[in-house]
Amino acid sequence: MSPLSTSPGPRGRCCRLGRRTGATPPTVRNRGSTDGRRLPRAAGERACPPLPGAPLAEVIAALEARYDPALAEDWDAVGLVCGDPTEAVHSVLFAVDPTDAVVDEAIERGVDLVVTHHPLLLTPVHGVPADDPKGRVVHRLIRAGIGLFVAHTNADRAADHGVNDALAAALGVGNTVPLESVGAPQTNTLVVFSPVEDSDRLVDALSAAGAGVIGDYTRCAWQTVGTGTFIPGDEANPSIGSNGRLERVPETRLEMVVPRAAQAEVLRALHEWHPYEDPGYAVFENSSTPSRAGLGRLGELTHPITLREFAERAAAVLPATAGGVRVAGDPDRMVRTVAVCGGSGSSLYDRAAEAGADVLLTSDVKHHPAVEAGEVPGPAICDVAHFASEWPWLSVAADVLHRDLRARVGVAVSRLSTDPWTMHVPQRVEDIADPGAARSVRAAGERTETTQG
Repeated sequence: MSPLSTSPGPRGRCCRLGRRTGATPPTVRNRGSTDGRRLPRAAGERACPPLPGAPLAEVIAALEARYDPALAEDWDAVGLVCGDPTEAVHSVLFAVDPTDAVVDEAIERGVDLVVTHHPLLLTPVHGVPADDPKGRVVHRLIRAGIGLFVAHTNADRAADHGVNDALAAALGVGNTVPLESVGAPQTNTLVVFSPVEDSDRLVDALSAAGAGVIGDYTRCAWQTVGTGTFIPGDEANPSIGSNGRLERVPETRLEMVVPRAAQAEVLRALHEWHPYEDPGYAVFENSSTPSRAGLGRLGELTHPITLREFAERAAAVLPATAGGVRVAGDPDRMVRTVAVCGGSGSSLYDRAAEAGADVLLTSDVKHHPAVEAGEVPGPAICDVAHFASEWPWLSVAADVLHRDLRARVGVAVSRLSTDPWTMHVPQRVEDIADPGAARSVRAAGERTETTQG
């Protein structure tokens, strides 16, 4: 393993990424360039010791603790696409789309796992032959020993570290709440008893399997010390004590919150790591609690600005794309309350209007909804590239994973723009022809005539 490099990550944190021997960093071009379509490299890289890494299964558990699969739409395809859960992961690359170019970057960087927002296999397939575009991606990843993990609509809805919180933060929108709330992920409480000297190791194992996440906190556990008693039977193989004799052992009563979606994996880890042959434990169902999870976000700017200034802010903080930022509304309108939805979010327009938003920033807004929005009182619309609206999440997710795994795994954000549009020819709105004029253009080189109908 070659020496690792570091670069300043989100909020000043250090994002560490290792490279396999012989790998060289890719060329960097200016933001928004179409010759290579790379975003800028963070400055200040420096050498640092190799990172110990973690099993892929533990990395997945950490990701799913933040981006619960239960939050995903029924039609979505999230989770592990390829990769061996028992293999070690030392470095992870985050990207919006699982394209050939992103695979090139992952191989060039020498990472072990790629985490993307958009699924590779969203629609059902019957095979992944190497001569198919999606099959080719799968084959290339497997040959390179690189796994692929997807967090899509579960990352859209996730609280605090999801796509929409990241987008709102990038735009300077604070005090956010979901535009469309969902119930909190269902959880249980695991209670287990272990020898005092083994309790911390057991907490680590259960946390790695997905237990102990409460909001922005991980490895949450309640521990009290008491005395456990038991008599091993004649056929037992006790790790402590002797058959047929009463034993008294200082034990820790350990309690941890467990997402129901992760309960099977947590119990598997319990049996694997607990020192007792038959560990004593119980699982209690928790009541539903309020949640910050949901689609979109609604919040406030620190001070009002014009719609024009807000659009210019969006253009400045989001990756430059061929489509830029489109605005539907009076450019001089004042904006204070902002609704955002990363990706295709025009369906949330009515909710944004009901919540009193001055503007809705989202992507993929079609002609008819935009026209209809302009005919009724309600928020203006800022339409940005789909890729650009979800890009701020990458550094947030990378930073959270780095912290949750206690810096054992390196993380980096792809510098590639996967926005599909490569060119934009600007037009002046005031040059639109008089509706009563019919223009006919003759063959190239001939005179252009304009007649009144």
